[in-house]
Amino acid sequence: MYTTLTPKPTSPNRGVPGKKCGTILLTAEELSNCRDIATMQLCANKLDKKDFFGKSDPFLVFYRSNEDGTFTICHKTEVVKNTLNPVWQPFSIPVRALCNGDYDRTVKIDVYDWDRDGSHDFIGEFTTSYRELSKAQNQFTVYEVLNPRKKCKKKKYVNSGTVTLLSFSVDSEFTFVDYIKGGTQLNFTVAIDFTASNGNPLQPTSLHYMSPYQLSAYAMALKAVGEIIQDYDSDKLFPAYGFGAKLPPEGRISHQFPLNNNDEDPNCAGIEGVLESYFQSLRTVQLYGPTYFAPVINQVARAAAKISDGSQYYVLLIITDGVISDMTQTKEAIVSASSLPMSIIIVGVGPAMFEAMEELDGDDVRVSSRGRYAERDIVQFVPFRDYVDRSGNQVLSMARLAKDVLAEIPEQLLSYMRTRDIQPRPPPPANSRPTPAPEQP
Repeated sequence: MYTTLTPKPTSPNRGVPGKKCGTILLTAEELSNCRDIATMQLCANKLDKKDFFGKSDPFLVFYRSNEDGTFTICHKTEVVKNTLNPVWQPFSIPVRALCNGDYDRTVKIDVYDWDRDGSHDFIGEFTTSYRELSKAQNQFTVYEVLNPRKKCKKKKYVNSGTVTLLSFSVDSEFTFVDYIKGGTQLNFTVAIDFTASNGNPLQPTSLHYMSPYQLSAYAMALKAVGEIIQDYDSDKLFPAYGFGAKLPPEGRISHQFPLNNNDEDPNCAGIEGVLESYFQSLRTVQLYGPTYFAPVINQVARAAAKISDGSQYYVLLIITDGVISDMTQTKEAIVSASSLPMSIIIVGVGPAMFEAMEELDGDDVRVSSRGRYAERDIVQFVPFRDYVDRSGNQVLSMARLAKDVLAEIPEQLLSYMRTRDIQPRPPPPANSRPTPAPEQP
């Protein structure tokens, strides 16, 4: 498909009125459904010297050929400094990106000498195909690096070095849906902050205030996330806990009490059952403190530790106002849980700055404890206030929240499965029995 666009200037600064400002050519090609991932490693030998005071700083650029004969960059290797015999690190690339599933389509590879100012020097090129690359699973493949200009000018020109494909392997790329279709169950657990910093639930200023006209921020967050994630849980039974409250009748402080007041079976029937138990707890317990996250994280982690075959994956939703009293213990719990089939969602409600919650989210800096880093990022934190619709539309607010809160769960599940080399099971027959309910945390 080809589309030509000719932009029109909207102001004198963007072009000369009445004159053509340029042409943008858009090309598109239907992607194949190939989901294989190719991993390869290459090295080079006796590349041309390009640096006056040194050798060369070589890197490779891979191009996929398109249906119209053009080429599109699909991968760049790292630069290996000051050598004519570089060994590049292994890298992975989707076969779809490399050749769009056409194993005989040309793959062009350019070899460049890196320059700091971006004017990289061309050393040479060679072509291959996915089918030819795949032969390296059994033997090394050596390619001559040729520079067309040098070949034309020098009669005795042989090549500008060689590139050797050291290894090549192919693995299937599985998706979140593949695991769900294969029977992997998401087990959803809820933990709600009942500490006094949330304010008196009977007062409109409280984050727990139950207005007859609208849900509290806690209830909205619970409903938004739970109504989506419950579709991936076959039994629709959710353990639900509160923390940081004094319990009747003796006033015992608890950091992990069942919202339904049933220590033997903390399960609630669906999200509506969780909400009902939450509202009932607000009427019976006394908001207190301190705010401990570690007990409920460790509770879910103990259940997750018993499942290692990929059949179950645990998701813990913590809704809190952001004040945390056991940061050291919480980090330790997260680091330990990072090796388990488990993810933690933290939704912050209220006006707090949430620095501690941001620290627990390992997007930028992986959580660590006592010199030990989390094996993978399992925490997703979002502040609820960022998703509140200004017009007061609660449905829109919850939809925005759910979208971002659940965005990382599929990749976190996949990262666990990949590190454990667990492949999805074949989808069960339509008349098969449902998977037995897992042991609840």
